[in-house]
Amino acid sequence: MASLIISADVLAKLASKHNVSRREVEQCFDNRCGMYLVDDREDNQTDPATLWFIAETNYERVLKVVFVPQDGNHHLKTAYEPDAIEIDIFERIGK
Repeated sequence: MASLIISADVLAKLASKHNVSRREVEQCFDNRCGMYLVDDREDNQTDPATLWFIAETNYERVLKVVFVPQDGNHHLKTAYEPDAIEIDIFERIGK
């Protein structure tokens, strides 16, 4: 996915903290069903808005993917296994 931009710092955090690879994030974009949701929490507001979704990798690992769309690219902020509350929100609003 050429439009996925991941900084070196984010890539390091994905590997060390969440054990998530770039390929897994790409698979989530490819496998996404539903809409992108806006992260409107005050501490997470960006311009343009931070978006997120939950999807499975090709090996059925469920990840929450958080990114900022800008200039036709997807700038990844983080990706990790979501908790039950995040899954519930996405199931109710995002699908």
